[in-house]
Amino acid sequence: MTTKRQILIKNGLFFSGDKAEKATVKDILILEDGRIGKIGSLDANADVEVIDATGKWIVPGFIDSHTHYDAEVIASPGLKESARHGVTSIILGSCSVSAIYNSPEDVSDSFTRVEAIPRDIMLPLLERVKNWNTASEWKAYIKSLPLGINVASFVGHSDLRMKAMGIERSLKANETATKAEQVAMNNMLSNALDEGFIGLSTIDNPWDKMDGDRYWSHKTPSFYSSWKERKDLIELLRDRDAILQGAPNLVTRVNALNYMLASSGVFRKPLKTTMIAMMDLIGDRYILPLISTASTAINRLANANFRMQSPPVPFTVYYDGVDSVMFEEFPSGEAMRHLAKKLDERNDMIKDPEFRASFKKEITNKFAPKVWHKDLSKAVILESPDDSMIGRNFYELAEEKKLHPVDYFLDAIIDYDKKIRWTTTIANDRLEKYDHIYNHPYNLISFSDAGAHLNNMAFYNFPLKMIKVVQESIDRGKPIMSMEKCIWRLTKEQGDWFGLDCGHLAEGKIADLVLIDPSKFDTITETVEMGQIEEFNNYERLVNRNPGTVSRVMVGGKTIFSKDEFVSDYATTTTYGRFLEKVQN
Repeated sequence: MTTKRQILIKNGLFFSGDKAEKATVKDILILEDGRIGKIGSLDANADVEVIDATGKWIVPGFIDSHTHYDAEVIASPGLKESARHGVTSIILGSCSVSAIYNSPEDVSDSFTRVEAIPRDIMLPLLERVKNWNTASEWKAYIKSLPLGINVASFVGHSDLRMKAMGIERSLKANETATKAEQVAMNNMLSNALDEGFIGLSTIDNPWDKMDGDRYWSHKTPSFYSSWKERKDLIELLRDRDAILQGAPNLVTRVNALNYMLASSGVFRKPLKTTMIAMMDLIGDRYILPLISTASTAINRLANANFRMQSPPVPFTVYYDGVDSVMFEEFPSGEAMRHLAKKLDERNDMIKDPEFRASFKKEITNKFAPKVWHKDLSKAVILESPDDSMIGRNFYELAEEKKLHPVDYFLDAIIDYDKKIRWTTTIANDRLEKYDHIYNHPYNLISFSDAGAHLNNMAFYNFPLKMIKVVQESIDRGKPIMSMEKCIWRLTKEQGDWFGLDCGHLAEGKIADLVLIDPSKFDTITETVEMGQIEEFNNYERLVNRNPGTVSRVMVGGKTIFSKDEFVSDYATTTTYGRFLEKVQN
């Protein structure tokens, strides 16, 4: 019997990823090497495996351009929570942190608190396997793993700065890298770009704090770097057509202008720059129109190549007590987080009337810039030792007790700490604003933070949610956009902008694709579930499930997921994905 090595997908509604190409029913022939041989109306022969896609959509594999899978890809290279939703290419190394140049302890301390990844899992993992200290060695290690999906990477600015300056000096305010240290950072970045890394990620947000006992509550190294110190790195990126990914100071927000101006191409080459995040914040409704206008202006008037990033879904978060980076946004919340390892001291502080007065003032300040709205009437309790609290919000419970909502909240933290689990939506709650967010020309639809904040949020299926929103708008006769444009925004647009060979289905391209069943869109909801990362000692995390919507996922022309199950050798012995190098111009 002849082995069927070629695959023919028949009768699917075909979306190439090109927004100008109308979706029509077509067949796709996938060759033995995993590339697409032909697209059209094709006949099967005896040596071809036929997949019937009648009633299904054939779309390019989705791209998630903002993840923190740097630890998980080592332990669990299948990255299943993204793969099951049709994401076939991800970018890690975001927000200035990467796992390349430094010791396991230094890397873990820069990652685990700010990205809410368990340090007692990441540190032993790196101590066990980390034998690399350069970009080329890290790349070789990643390529040796049985990757389930494709991986591209930024280099983390904090990673570079720790290596060049030493961790202690890199965490000192007003300590500037010497010329020799700046040269060392430039050389590391240049070598990484030679290896196909897509650029540099940096961050100026003071929320981002170090973990571990040595430098607990110091901000991550990138924060302490001046823009003057970064100048050579930025010019290297500009010269090499590489990308600067950044996050501004989310408290003052003023230095968002630094990223925009760095991108400008007046009398010079524009710098590809992307910044988080364009969202419709409940706490600061002016942010969406302001950042939308500013990003349009810098691109059109200053010849920039600047893009915001957006999650295309309600930004709903889950907290255990005050165990959330959002509390780093204001001084009294920051003080509580600082004492997270000293609960007796923290509780004594919370009981202090002066502290409570400060907390009340800060949490109710309507004019302070904020990401979290700090509205306790929008904070719904999901779990508590006191069953009477479940399903209710802190504000109404405080009214019953005739207490100030802040006093009730703080008393509950003293009594129950992390045993109180609550949720709130902080952005993208208004469906009528999705048209603007989805269609903004200088906005990349991708900001999942996948692999981070494991118990705080889950946006692994964001492409499916966006597709559902767009389809519902089409069904209502008031389309936000065409479905072809929607698929393009989730695939080819990002592949092209980041310079990666993915996100497009055409003859000769590698077959990373997804079969979607549009009859199952009703299974795509805002509900989250608890899952486990088996390779992280069964550590629990929030996950998304939409059974039946994704009927098949293929990477490199081979099926990895079908009928809501992964193939038996997935991420164990067989390599499906590849390391995506930036296409050199």
